[in-house]
Amino acid sequence: MNKAFTKDNDSADDNDNDGAPAAPPLPTGAKNYLTPQGYARLRAELLNLLDSERPKIVEVVSWAAKNGDRSENGDYLYGKKRLREIDRRIRFLTLRLDIAEVADPALHFGQDQVFFGATVTYVDEAGAERTITIKGIDEVEHLGGEVSWISPVARALLKARVGDEVLLATPNGPTRIEVVAVRYPAPPGD
Repeated sequence: MNKAFTKDNDSADDNDNDGAPAAPPLPTGAKNYLTPQGYARLRAELLNLLDSERPKIVEVVSWAAKNGDRSENGDYLYGKKRLREIDRRIRFLTLRLDIAEVADPALHFGQDQVFFGATVTYVDEAGAERTITIKGIDEVEHLGGEVSWISPVARALLKARVGDEVLLATPNGPTRIEVVAVRYPAPPGD
């Protein structure tokens, strides 16, 4: 069969660049909340892809295409695949930043109620203490103790105050957790 009629099977292309899985979709009708730092980080990534990384790859692909047989040209094949990955990430970031709603957690500095951007310390029924920071779905770094605002633990904690007990749905059934502390970053200039 002629290659023109076959579809590239890039199952790895269903991921964001660097092989990371794509961010989960937003719930229907939900806003795409981001902290100012998260928005800035995603915008910087988008600008880097547009202004630096993509032009470099286009140059490599253009050079490789001039070298003749493209079917066995590794620079050309890898470059085209990398361009698809970059373009997919650019589309994703553009769409997400277009619908982003920046919510500055510093506005709640000094409050004891849990809102978006809070760093919350809670204790579960077994007495284990955990600290999490509630952030946007596109900016969460799970290894850093951050959770998305749509995660079950964040949804259970939102609007609770220090000393409140809330019910958290877990795979092993509901469990009670108690809010021990709530912190927000200090406003700039404090």
